[in-house]
Amino acid sequence: MNDNGPLVTEPRSPSASASASASGPGKSPSRSAGPGSAPHGGHAAPAAVAAPSPPAATAVRPTVTEVRLSAFRTHRSAVFRLAPLTLIAGASGSGKTSVLQAYEALGGLAGGAPLGEVFADPESCVPEWAEADAQGRRGFRIGCTVDGPAGAVRLDVAVQAEPRLRIVGERLTCGGRVLLRTALRDPERSAVQAEWLTAGSVPVTRAPLPDDRLGTALLPLRVAGKTAGQLLVLAAAEQAVVALRSVFACDPRPWGMRRPVAADDGRLRRNCENLAGVLHRTRDQCARRYARLTAAARAGCRGEVAGLAVEQLPDGMLRALLDRGPGRAATPVERLGEGELRFLALALVLLTGPGVLAVDRAAEIPDAYQSLTVLADGFDRALDAGQARELVSLAAETAARGHVRLVGAVCDASFARGVEGVSVVDLVP
Repeated sequence: MNDNGPLVTEPRSPSASASASASGPGKSPSRSAGPGSAPHGGHAAPAAVAAPSPPAATAVRPTVTEVRLSAFRTHRSAVFRLAPLTLIAGASGSGKTSVLQAYEALGGLAGGAPLGEVFADPESCVPEWAEADAQGRRGFRIGCTVDGPAGAVRLDVAVQAEPRLRIVGERLTCGGRVLLRTALRDPERSAVQAEWLTAGSVPVTRAPLPDDRLGTALLPLRVAGKTAGQLLVLAAAEQAVVALRSVFACDPRPWGMRRPVAADDGRLRRNCENLAGVLHRTRDQCARRYARLTAAARAGCRGEVAGLAVEQLPDGMLRALLDRGPGRAATPVERLGEGELRFLALALVLLTGPGVLAVDRAAEIPDAYQSLTVLADGFDRALDAGQARELVSLAAETAARGHVRLVGAVCDASFARGVEGVSVVDLVP
């Protein structure tokens, strides 16, 4: 391992990683030309830098348009280009979940979470084919591209998993210019050496940064913004952070959704166990979304659905019900099938947006420009073909409005092929 990153030392004849193909409006994931996703050193003194221009009307929402797994689990030099609605399809073990896990990890780091919190089991992220260097160090590399007002911003992170978890290299680039670079210089210190573009009387500013945090997320606290170069660094860093932290990983657990819940703040948790509380809030605060959710329930649940209701039990707990119409008893959600419950939960996520979900909203971004990316592993789990197609059509509808994006992992995407606005990425073992 050199001083720029971990990290991944390949055997002489490594096995090929999974290939991928895409259909729909998205492009095919492709292999990168080489291990360029790892941070690397050395750059000449920068020329004059223009200050970032005001945001264009068509680029007000920073969005992650590409996830790169340079060396992560079963993937090597893999690039996944993301449309507003992307389904990653493949058999068990093909690596589709790994794409969502890497995306979620970048989102956690961008939100300021420490490395150990984001990667609870870092050794499992190291590719099996990666060999340790002379010091016994192994790791992995992930990255992404964020499009927005500053242009296409690339973020690449190199993580050492063994023998000690730490970020050993990071690189932030925009327009081919390196804006931030970090590297591990002294393995005995809990810090990396960072340098970021200044383009003033000195070309770069150098300072140590902690090795358990994403340097890009710390830049707004460290960069003064007095020169054109510093303004460019700030614009790129803030664009990446805003896009990455607007992530909601959702995996509805029907067994938990069947239990009554306490009335809380009405923010839907990742497992959707507090579905009844969120339905209660949504019904009271947004009649239009509630009506749209009722229409979705009518399409995805068996029998007649006249509406959705929430009942308060004698002990104060809340229970969700399906209104079956005049003269008919309502059906408590605990009597619904697993697919019906997952359908209801995912429909609620797609229709409510960041204000109702347990996510860290970007407070500095106006509501009109807020966006959310839903990461749904097992998007089609327990759903029949009709439910899956109805749900993906709803996702396409919400994605077209620009506020909600979806990246879902599915075993079989046949239900989504031909649906307008859906990009399918097929992972081929």
